[in-house]
Amino acid sequence: MNAFSFQPATREQAKARIALQGPGGSGKTKSALRIAEGLAQGGTIGMVDTERGSALKYAPVPGRPDLGGHEFGHLPLAVCSPENLMAVVAAAEQARVAVLIIDSWSHFWAGKGGLLARVEQESKKPGHFGGSYTAWAPVNELEQNMLDALLGFPGHVIVTMRTKNDYEMDGKKVTKIGVKTVQREGAEYEVDVVIDMVEGTGTVTKTRYEPLNGLTVHHPGEELAETILEQLGAGVDPVQQILDELLADGMTYQGALDLHARAKQRALLDRPAARPGTGEVSTLGELIVEIGTSLRPAAVPQAVPVPPEADPKVSPAPARSVSTQAETGPEPATAPQMRRIHAVLNQAGITDRAERHTVLSALVGRHISSANELTKADAGDVIDSLDSALQQSDPGAYLRSVAQNISAAA
Repeated sequence: MNAFSFQPATREQAKARIALQGPGGSGKTKSALRIAEGLAQGGTIGMVDTERGSALKYAPVPGRPDLGGHEFGHLPLAVCSPENLMAVVAAAEQARVAVLIIDSWSHFWAGKGGLLARVEQESKKPGHFGGSYTAWAPVNELEQNMLDALLGFPGHVIVTMRTKNDYEMDGKKVTKIGVKTVQREGAEYEVDVVIDMVEGTGTVTKTRYEPLNGLTVHHPGEELAETILEQLGAGVDPVQQILDELLADGMTYQGALDLHARAKQRALLDRPAARPGTGEVSTLGELIVEIGTSLRPAAVPQAVPVPPEADPKVSPAPARSVSTQAETGPEPATAPQMRRIHAVLNQAGITDRAERHTVLSALVGRHISSANELTKADAGDVIDSLDSALQQSDPGAYLRSVAQNISAAA
């Protein structure tokens, strides 16, 4: 069996990866905070400050709300090594920071402890030959680990990057502009949106989101963040999606098992999820198990118990009377039967819950509002019909046609 399988692609609330680049004083830090406030939606903003505390100029002044300011967690960083950035990302994840700002990412390239300094350090080690060229090998691995940590952060990420200063003159006005980004060449390809800043005005020069193409905004902020969130929100929260399915009418024990398998495959079982009714935070896996267990069909006593295989000397228990069996009602569909029905309907492309119930109702000759209502005999008939459908060129169309004809006849 092939261990690899393709799953339907969705844009499941991917997180923003934004870079603001420009010369000193172009408004990168202020714009990063403004955009972060829009992205955070009330969550925590964390800023890694490599600029000797310059970000604190944008913090609130206690007792002076009239002076404005932005609420954020501040983490000054003097040594901009890859290891430090990885540790910071881990700390931000543990603190559940919604938006992480790295101001400035350039220092992790050309600052104290940055990648260029590490190459120089490697090249001077005893026994090293080949100069800085061969010293890049271990540093490249460090850089990749750093990128993996940063881009794998579960919240939004905004980085600022310096550009080498140059000037242009328009009449008597001299404007400072950026020419080359202080980062490894091609760093812009690591993010989804690149905004070039000049005197507080941002121009989107690279984006994966069509509404932002060529956009120019003075003091980028909440509106830009809303546009990005709208693009990201075109998908769905994968945890909420599974919770919605789990809590929907008609959910079955087998359906909960399938949801648990899907969540496990997508590494969602340990993700936090709010318990319905109380809002208490649990994990998605715990909620699926809890709700799924409550949907498990009650065991029905068998008319003739199966003889214990472990000890063949033990005599079978006497058969239950017909009246006892009648009192317990018809035996419900078994788990293997439910799995078979679920698998064939999926294979036929009938995945909508309401449509499934319509097909099942037609096949058993009575209204079915939940697969839990199927008896063992019902399930046997349904499986026979589904097996017949699989022999058709288009099982889904065949089943829909059968259901329509039966309903019309009824």
